[in-house]
Amino acid sequence: MRLPDLTATGASALPVYQEIASQLRVQIESGEVEAGTRLPTIRSLASVLGVNRDTVSLAYESLASAGLVESTVGRGTFVCQAQIIRNEGDKVAIALGAQVEQLLHFDAGRPRYPAAPDAVAMHSLIPDPSLYPIADFRRCLEQVLEGGGADLFLYGDTQGHHGLREAIGERLREVGIKIETEGVVLCHGASQGIALAIRLFAGQGETIAVESPTYHNVLGTLVSFGVRSAAVPMTEDGPDLKALDLLLARPDVKAFYTIPTFHNPMGTTTSVAHRRALLAIAARHGKPIIEDGFEMDLRLRGKAVPSLAALDDSGLVVHLSSFSKSLFPGVRSGALAARGRAAEGLVALKHASDLADSLPLQAAMDRFVRSGGYDRHLDKLRPVLRERLDCVLESLAELMPEGTYASAPEGGYQVWVELPFEIDTRDLVADAAKAGVLFAPGSHFLPDRGPSRALRLTIAEAPSNRIRGAIEALAQAVTNASQHQAPAPPTAGVHL
Repeated sequence: MRLPDLTATGASALPVYQEIASQLRVQIESGEVEAGTRLPTIRSLASVLGVNRDTVSLAYESLASAGLVESTVGRGTFVCQAQIIRNEGDKVAIALGAQVEQLLHFDAGRPRYPAAPDAVAMHSLIPDPSLYPIADFRRCLEQVLEGGGADLFLYGDTQGHHGLREAIGERLREVGIKIETEGVVLCHGASQGIALAIRLFAGQGETIAVESPTYHNVLGTLVSFGVRSAAVPMTEDGPDLKALDLLLARPDVKAFYTIPTFHNPMGTTTSVAHRRALLAIAARHGKPIIEDGFEMDLRLRGKAVPSLAALDDSGLVVHLSSFSKSLFPGVRSGALAARGRAAEGLVALKHASDLADSLPLQAAMDRFVRSGGYDRHLDKLRPVLRERLDCVLESLAELMPEGTYASAPEGGYQVWVELPFEIDTRDLVADAAKAGVLFAPGSHFLPDRGPSRALRLTIAEAPSNRIRGAIEALAQAVTNASQHQAPAPPTAGVHL
């Protein structure tokens, strides 16, 4: 395989990622690169070409959308085995399912981040790899492989490694969640947990209530299942309870997905009073709640608030937790906690989905948690994140235009910013990226993908010594855009 030649990209009308994809596509469609060939990793190709990893990632995504390559986590990106060579005399149209077509349309609206190689990644929720406790986890993995024998390489229990389920159950009980080991179902990170919970309560054509804004991958999951979303507006106190009450009264609305602690994308945490009121509404309508606690271990300041699951006396709440954001995502380790028939249903869905998880990784995670390695990692991580968060909030207050609102999270990675004039922040992405900072526009998190004057910044991968420069770049892009925009109405820190 020939590496893309970027020496002439300055004269090209194409963005760099499209130029990379175009050159690779020619090699694939001509047969020069054969089916089954593994492409270089994103990291290695970005290093050789001298571009940002996001640029190569976009190029590979473009090839995947065209059906030329397939990417598998842990294995890499490969040229499709069934690749059909296309030319002017041989055009083949492949009919896709209606839900897949809808998902492709949904994915087409995802923001792209072509940028300078040194751009600060404040759009990402991937934990900083420089903070991973790799050596400690490696020792745990080596120990379980040495002592586990052949049993670790069987399919294992559908619910996952029993020891890890016990360890997670103990941690959940420590924060007030009344759950037994049999109510814990392990899953491939938060993503699979969300998918299982949605399938548990809603079928094709039915509806799940979601916050607006909300975690964008939930919206994609709903589309992929043919499940509709119904938006509950966010207020400064959390999801609008009057709107939620009206939605849950509808027979087609089967459940409510919510992130009450360190909300993604807003970073907010709801009060105990709000949580009790929300549970009362759900109980009155007999509708379950999917509580996403993906950052529950990342409290940086303030007093912990009991989760919805801890306050739930009726068994309405299915609680989701994950190690992907508090540790590292590569082990794909998360858990659902549920009671009664909900737990039984999750086990059945899990078995139908993939039979079982990777026992060696789950056994290593069990040892890592029980040995104290996980808590030691959190003790080292939290001060780093506090410093980064303080840098972001101080820089926003000092550098952004007057009237800009920024949330003040008590934990997690994300800060929500609302600009004081009417603009679709998607229009700022390219200029900010060129100036050296990446962010996620607010529209990315809206069920209808409508325009938004908000944006999300994250501290996951942004080192403290580069945050001020990144906010300066953002502020300059915002200031330039504001010269031709009308002022926005006053905001109380809620999406408008």
